[in-house]
Amino acid sequence: MEQVRLGETGLKVSRLCLGCMTYGSPKWRTWVLDEAQAKPFFKTAIEKGITFFDTANVYSIGASEEVTGKWLREFARREEIVVATKVNGPMGPGPNERGLSRKSIMAQIDASLQRLGMDYVDLYQIHRFDYETPIEETLEALNDVVRAGKARYIGASSMYAWQFAKMLAVADENGWSRFVSMQPQYNLVYREEEREMLPLCRNEGIGVIPWSPLARGFLAGGRAEPKQGNTERARTDEFSPRLYFREADFKVVDAVGDIAKQRGLTNMQVALAWVLKNPAITAPIIGASKLGHLEEAVSAVDIKLTDDEVKALEAPYEAKPVLDHA
Repeated sequence: MEQVRLGETGLKVSRLCLGCMTYGSPKWRTWVLDEAQAKPFFKTAIEKGITFFDTANVYSIGASEEVTGKWLREFARREEIVVATKVNGPMGPGPNERGLSRKSIMAQIDASLQRLGMDYVDLYQIHRFDYETPIEETLEALNDVVRAGKARYIGASSMYAWQFAKMLAVADENGWSRFVSMQPQYNLVYREEEREMLPLCRNEGIGVIPWSPLARGFLAGGRAEPKQGNTERARTDEFSPRLYFREADFKVVDAVGDIAKQRGLTNMQVALAWVLKNPAITAPIIGASKLGHLEEAVSAVDIKLTDDEVKALEAPYEAKPVLDHA
């Protein structure tokens, strides 16, 4: 597995990142794999050369961090892996158990480290923009987390490009730790980040680690209607119908299927190869609930699409409203 720099930092990460939302507690979502079920995925990922792992405090309300930490400690040395987690989502009923206030950030980083069983995370990310907390408060708190040695770098996730640009500028003005990564949604049926966010990241030297490169499995095919498909997640997902299932989206899936058939590949491999070919992308975050999914994703790293194939894949796309920035 190729190792690449995360943005303009000296940090090296694998070309794929294993997203750990799938692992934790099925009490949170029925499609989530528990601790025992998750074990072979971490073992296989390490064996395949994946060194980059992404989770969040809110996934399974902490259980994902517990499972991630347990199996990474068993299968890898801390020095050879890069561990990322996130803060913002609600972790309890209280008003200060969510968001990006100084109080929340300081409490949540300690709780995440305890669940992970680690002294530090490599990348601490804000899960979304917080409209109720001053940018300066958030950035100073994150800077203090880095200075305390609890995180090596900080990153951000889906937001508007102007918000991200403003946060970068405020950090620069105050000499605070700067975001080194952005985690937007990016796939063949959601390409709106190509307008502003991806060019901003390239200009600012920010690594891009997109979530849902396969559109939550939509690009794999087999979803004629919402809540249909060959996985538990596809059948129970409340989120996908808000993002996909437009007429043009199905045309994109057809194009993916055509090229997959011509090349003797799977839809997953073609869709992931398309994301990987973008020079702005550092490491797509892949989810896997079956070991075959993980193996297919790893094989996609070496697949090169021709210019004509790329044009065919992109031709059916129709612009969408900006989605999931709140």
